[in-house]
Amino acid sequence: MKIVTFQDEDRVGYGVIEGGEIVDLSTVPHAPPHVRALLDAHGDGLEPALRALAAAATRRVRLDAVRLLAPIPNPRKFLSLGGNYASHLAESAKIGMVRSPTQVWFNKQTSCVNGPYLPIEKPVLSDQLDYEGEMGVVIGRRCRGVKAADAMAVVAGYLVCNDVSVRDWQLRAPTHMLGKSFDSHGPMGPWLTTKAEIPDPHALRLTTHVNGELRQSGSTGDMIARIGDMIEELTSAFTLEPGDILSTGTPAGVGGLMDPPCYLKPGDVVRVEIERLGHIENRVEPQPEPIRPTVPVYP
Repeated sequence: MKIVTFQDEDRVGYGVIEGGEIVDLSTVPHAPPHVRALLDAHGDGLEPALRALAAAATRRVRLDAVRLLAPIPNPRKFLSLGGNYASHLAESAKIGMVRSPTQVWFNKQTSCVNGPYLPIEKPVLSDQLDYEGEMGVVIGRRCRGVKAADAMAVVAGYLVCNDVSVRDWQLRAPTHMLGKSFDSHGPMGPWLTTKAEIPDPHALRLTTHVNGELRQSGSTGDMIARIGDMIEELTSAFTLEPGDILSTGTPAGVGGLMDPPCYLKPGDVVRVEIERLGHIENRVEPQPEPIRPTVPVYP
């Protein structure tokens, strides 16, 4: 099944896709309020819960009549794995990157989460805006100490990610966090495809196009660390929770390592597509004027 979060005028809801329509699950009495809460409540039995909610739903909306948002707009954690494709490691050798003997994870602040078709902001602070097409794994069950062989039991499903990167800010520190976390730099979607639909998540073609030009072409089968390895590594240290997103690495073809570098600029359109998971497509726009946060007034 495919789970979407959508905006219909001023209302945000979620549902499952049937044909060209969304079965609105969020209007079912006593339904969880959002997708992360749905996973909190039903991570161990997601498919049966979706079917039961869909059977009780009375509202449908056309898929092309709403705005799709990130399937999980409010994840607790958004983690990304660096250097997980040999082809990307090979092209990164020119800037001195070498394969680590361990997995190299970095944090993307969850405030960067963005919808599948919403704009990516080109920062005022940098001209080194880049793309990284990746598959995202969504955790479905609270877990710690999971062995690789058992890891698929805690996976809810998969989605398409673009690990948008500001390269000069990325290199400010080994953590990469600043350059990976600018607002709008975590587009994902277009929906959460449940794992029952994807028999082998390590056999999916991944492509990235910029303005129609093919930049990245690979397969999730090229990943060095497999999904089970990732979950075992992470849960050896800390608890993963329902709705956490693991972005699993990118193949060769990023703009910053082209000769000459080819960074994104306003007006460019980036399309990341993964076989059976769909595609996301985001236009680059100039960063708007900074919005000054209002100071809350407490009674």
